[in-house]
Amino acid sequence: MNTIRPSDKRLQYMGRIDFTDPDAPDFIWAGSLVQLAFTGDALTFVIENHISYNGLQLGCILDGKEHTVALGDADNRYDIPVDGAGRHKCILFKRQDSTHHFVLRGIEIADGADLCELPPLPARKMECYGDSVTAGSVVEAVDYVAASDPPVYDSVYDNAWHSYAMQAARLLHAQVHLVAQGGIALFDGTGYFDNGRYGLETAYDKLDYLPFTPMTQWDFSRYIPDVVTIAIGQNDQHFDGTDQTLSPEQRERWLLRYCEILSDLMQKYPDAVFILMLTVLMHDEFWEQLLDDACERMGSPRVKRFRFTRSGRATPGHPRIPEQCEMACELAEYIDSLGIWAD
Repeated sequence: MNTIRPSDKRLQYMGRIDFTDPDAPDFIWAGSLVQLAFTGDALTFVIENHISYNGLQLGCILDGKEHTVALGDADNRYDIPVDGAGRHKCILFKRQDSTHHFVLRGIEIADGADLCELPPLPARKMECYGDSVTAGSVVEAVDYVAASDPPVYDSVYDNAWHSYAMQAARLLHAQVHLVAQGGIALFDGTGYFDNGRYGLETAYDKLDYLPFTPMTQWDFSRYIPDVVTIAIGQNDQHFDGTDQTLSPEQRERWLLRYCEILSDLMQKYPDAVFILMLTVLMHDEFWEQLLDDACERMGSPRVKRFRFTRSGRATPGHPRIPEQCEMACELAEYIDSLGIWAD
């Protein structure tokens, strides 16, 4: 076999990935990916997997066809069936959020085969902050469209590739970074992520945000998006172990912190447009009005307020692939209407 080092410049990466060791990139956030073009009839990924919980799968798009790669406890070599010895393209991506992270140790292709050059990644760039909907949680439970989640399920139904964020980016021919985690709320001590231990206020500027590893800071200069979407507020009514209505004081505190984080991102990305929104997962109109107020308070032409046609009304359970597609089409149409990318 011909072994390809992960630092090979012909490989393309996308997402907040830890390149402290260029030959051992660590994939942390949902939707992070590596893509390659290669010749030959064999492909193997050498992976060091770090498990947190639930069933684990990677996603793989080989020559346009989607596959899953089940990750085991002991195995670290994953053979991808290749049809024929011609030229092929493969995308390996992280389907799930904090259920695990994995280190790519190497790629093996057939003897005599080699990597091929890929076209450059799109110049357009998006970054999408959010919770489980943005991360693509439970999207593959397609028998439960417009219904509550299955009574028993684990993360094998998760697939960031089919989240509205990644779908919209593909429709717009843009790169995308997902900064999204199931159950997360704005404040530490609220929401469901890691039993509500911390929220987006801790995670938004992190490379490694996982609760079972040391946190590390993200270098914002590595990726400067043109468009930033923020879909936070779905889980924020959950604190002190129950769902509660925010008092006027709590509402004001939420608004202040939300706008502080938004202002920080606006300074880091001085030319980006920011879109404040929630998703079609059912929620109280209170949270939509809160985002209306946040947008008004920011008072900037760079800050936009967007509502899906069925925002907060479509489903009591996580949006499945068709509902995610609905959101992706609406969001892509809206972003396109802003004229950000005049080319």
